[in-house]
Amino acid sequence: MRRFEQAVGCGVCVMASSILLCVGCQASSVTPPNSKIHSAKSLTERVRHEGIQRTYHIYLPEGFNRQKSLPLVLALHGGGGTGRQFDQALSQGQFKTIANQRGVILVFPDGMNRQWSDGRTQHLKRNKSYDDVGFISKVIDRMIDDYGVDAQRVYVTGISNGGFMSVRLALDLSDKIAAIAPVTAQLPLALQHKTSNQPISVMIINGTEDPIVPYQGGHVRLFKFGRSRGEILSTAETIEHFRLRNNCRAKPKKTLLPNKDPNDDTRVEMAQYTGCADQTEVTLVKVIGGGHTWPGGAQYLKPKLIGRVSKDINASAMIIDFFLKHSR
Repeated sequence: MRRFEQAVGCGVCVMASSILLCVGCQASSVTPPNSKIHSAKSLTERVRHEGIQRTYHIYLPEGFNRQKSLPLVLALHGGGGTGRQFDQALSQGQFKTIANQRGVILVFPDGMNRQWSDGRTQHLKRNKSYDDVGFISKVIDRMIDDYGVDAQRVYVTGISNGGFMSVRLALDLSDKIAAIAPVTAQLPLALQHKTSNQPISVMIINGTEDPIVPYQGGHVRLFKFGRSRGEILSTAETIEHFRLRNNCRAKPKKTLLPNKDPNDDTRVEMAQYTGCADQTEVTLVKVIGGGHTWPGGAQYLKPKLIGRVSKDINASAMIIDFFLKHSR
């Protein structure tokens, strides 16, 4: 069970010869940055929060110069994962490639005990709950102060537990975050009555055949009859929550995207609510036949365990391009 949880929780770790094999970027500690740093790529930094040293991994695009005030994307791993593993083994390195092309800074934070306190409690088992909202808020402040990040263009994505956490951050940190893009995640039932302080753009990418996070809502389970990891609203209810909050009145624009890979047994539909309050947007990317996976990324476990990966879209590019349309 534990081995499977480490794999499906983040989509980045697999077991080989009884050894947990986690593939990701190499990171190293460095001295504080300055405007003359141009060759830096990956580094690791720490911040003290609740009396604990918390870790986050930074990727700077080529030609980085803090005077340029670049946008920031925080990418949150799933349960059982780490920030360092997120990109290579989940999106097969595409996230950093797209960020480099678009001139975006990435941050991959680490959850305590490989988990995020996303509003559910059942998934934590005996682990205590930590103030992850405060931790992420502090990381954002540090990135603005130390790397000249554009405070109006801060975004959060994540998968599974990290996706749930991005939803919680939309509710608790809308004064700092312009948009979120959770993957395989919805609004936890425990947070259904919370609303953000201000409108925030949201794009949800969910597979209709996700065997772990049910598209229609209900209990999150690693196996069909396994213990509940918390109850969640349906994808439609989650979209409706943010549509109402953002005062999106027009009917959504619906698009069936091209079937680029007929062999993946998936199709992708988009429903876009635009013209919302403060020029926000609420978009659903419905991966018909898709599973607990990152579209365009790795089939990190067999389809019978996690469902299928859609190759019709590149989630990494879609998420970053969605983000760059919006600012606070």
